[in-house]
Amino acid sequence: MDRTTPLETIAVAVRRERERMGVSLAELARRAGIAKSTLSQLEAGSGNPSVETLWALAVVLEVPFSRLVDPPAPAVRVVRAGEGLAIPSEQAPFTATLLAACPPGARRDVHVMTAEPGPAREAHAHIRGTTEHILVTAGRWRAGPDGAEVELGPGDYACFPGDRPHRYQALEPGTTAVLIMEYV
Repeated sequence: MDRTTPLETIAVAVRRERERMGVSLAELARRAGIAKSTLSQLEAGSGNPSVETLWALAVVLEVPFSRLVDPPAPAVRVVRAGEGLAIPSEQAPFTATLLAACPPGARRDVHVMTAEPGPAREAHAHIRGTTEHILVTAGRWRAGPDGAEVELGPGDYACFPGDRPHRYQALEPGTTAVLIMEYV
């Protein structure tokens, strides 16, 4: 299990992307319009970056925002309600938590699923490269690829390979979720 903190993930990503671009710390800070000390703290894994700071860096580094905050993920990934890197705004009472980034060239279909307790819905493997994303809105689900199912409650998020046999089973009455099918 990865024990990297969100700030460590951001520090590694910012440093990696800055070095990829071949610019100094001072030059990146200047281009992004942030203090050099702020960037230095960020690359050291300290500080408290705002959404605006990270967006400014992503724009200058020419990378998606998610590349700075989303750590490499295992095949089955779960984000429990209240977990994840919640990044506040400096301008409004607003917080954004990235659950999953869309890889280049991917297509997504969005579904709402409802189910009642009973037998699991057994799903065959979808086309190669399919990833399923589930965000529970009510009730409890047991979902995932055969042998790697996870139990999820309201606000929990999970993603897993949809190109393997998998299943969905409601554990409580009135169970609902948003399902996003991602095809590469």
